Amino acid sequence: MSNVKNLVLTALLVAVVYMATAFINVPLAPDGGLVHLGSVALFAISSVFGKWKGAVAGSLGMAMFNLTSIWVVWAPFTFVIRFVMGYIIGTITHMGGHEGKSLKLNLLAVLAAGLWFIPASYVAGAIILSNWAIPVTHIPGNVTQIVLMLVLGVPLANLLNRHKKHIM
Repeated sequence: MSNVKNLVLTALLVAVVYMATAFINVPLAPDGGLVHLGSVALFAISSVFGKWKGAVAGSLGMAMFNLTSIWVVWAPFTFVIRFVMGYIIGTITHMGGHEGKSLKLNLLAVLAAGLWFIPASYVAGAIILSNWAIPVTHIPGNVTQIVLMLVLGVPLANLLNRHKKHIM
C-alpha cells in the first residue's frame, strides 16, 4: 500500500472512531461517563487493520472527541488508554497470522482490552476528579462498552474482514 493511500486510510479510520464516539453515544449521570460506539469501531479497526492502525485510530479519534466536548480534561488519558487498547486488540487478533479471523482470539482480545480499559479508566477518573470513590460510577458504563465490543464489534470485524480486499 502506498504511503498516500495508507495515510488516507488511517485518517478515515480516525474519523470513523471520532464519529462513532461523538454521534452514537448515551451520556450517563453527570459523573458517570459516556457510553458510545467508539469502542466498537476501535475493536473492528484493530481486528481488521492491525495493532498500529487500531491504536492510532482509537487514540486520536476518541481524544479528538474529548477535545471537542465537555470531557476535554480526559483527552490525554483517553489518548494513552485507547492507544494501548487498540494495540492489545490488534496484537491478539493477529496472533499466529489469523488477521482478526479467529473467533477465539477475537473473544480473548475483548477480554484483554476490558482488563486494561476498566482499571485504567478508573485510575484516570480518580486522578482527574481527585477522588477514588466517584470513578466507581464510571465502571458500569465502561463494562457496557466492553459488552458492546463483544456483541457488535466482533461481528462487525468479521463482516469487514470478509470484505477487506474491497476496502484495501
